[in-house]
Amino acid sequence: MKLFETVGDFFALDIGTTAVRALELKGTPGSWSLVRYGSIPVDLKVSASDSPEDRKRLADAINTLISQAGITTKNVAVGIPSSKTFVTIVDLPDVSQAELANTIKYQAEQYIPMSLDEAKVDWVSLGKSLRDEHKVEVLLASIANKFSEERLDLIEGIGLNVVAFEPDSIAMVRALVPASSQTGALVMDIGDFSTDIVAVIGNTPRLVRTLPTGMQTLIKSTEQNLNIDANQASQFILKFGLYPDRLEGQIYKALEGTLEQFVAEVNKTVKFFQTRYPSMPISQCILSGYAVSIPAFNEYMTSKTSLPMIVGNPWQQVHFGPEQSQNLLQLAPKFAVAVGLAERNA
Repeated sequence: MKLFETVGDFFALDIGTTAVRALELKGTPGSWSLVRYGSIPVDLKVSASDSPEDRKRLADAINTLISQAGITTKNVAVGIPSSKTFVTIVDLPDVSQAELANTIKYQAEQYIPMSLDEAKVDWVSLGKSLRDEHKVEVLLASIANKFSEERLDLIEGIGLNVVAFEPDSIAMVRALVPASSQTGALVMDIGDFSTDIVAVIGNTPRLVRTLPTGMQTLIKSTEQNLNIDANQASQFILKFGLYPDRLEGQIYKALEGTLEQFVAEVNKTVKFFQTRYPSMPISQCILSGYAVSIPAFNEYMTSKTSLPMIVGNPWQQVHFGPEQSQNLLQLAPKFAVAVGLAERNA
């Protein structure tokens, strides 16, 4: 099964840690029409569990979502969380596709953190290297066989046909980066347990990182520093955010240490990218996930990185009726992966 190819009609399935999202589009790149979509919450413990009982609960949730959304096609492209994938960009000799495939077959193990007999590996050429005219840049992705087989069994067990797996970090770029973009940019999606950061040139990923800081990390810091429970910590973060003058700045102060480490890693990512591509400065950072939901997060990050922070719009290439606008706008921060999966070339 390919990570980067899809055939025929299909719908997108994003199995997140606290919700499952499904989306079906029709059309062509740049002119998509929304057909059906939906979301259903799942318990964080269920989504992270390997027990047969919890897998059945997750399968039941997916079945319910598909039924509620009115999706009838059995073909599905499935997102794979960054914690379960490894994505890197490597420079390889500029040879024919057949020779390149052969090179990757015999050299992939030096680039991925697992044995080849334990992983599913796929790749796509990004074109000429921007550093060496005699080489091409190749995006290489791997996923552990154990996880891919378990996920395949789960989805096929409810009667669906998986036509593709794709890393969440790659899918979100397709949805969030404007089709006309020609500059360097960061795409940042804060999830429950981690943050995906992808540096792009135009629409093409050139650096992919996953930072071990997510909304749950921020909640834990707030719990510990303010001596409150998790639910109250979550409510305070999403209500008062990083404004230093709200709630006497208590949330800002509670998160400051954690966010300083986070910012250091973001700046390290920018520096690495600029070292690799000195002629292509990063012009902005496109935000998604909890990065959009936390008040004043964009102002805070701009002050610490000197990068303009832009709220990402995964619906920018999707046509839908005006009666859907308000609801889809509210859902936007959580639907980047699903939209990106659905926008794969059929």
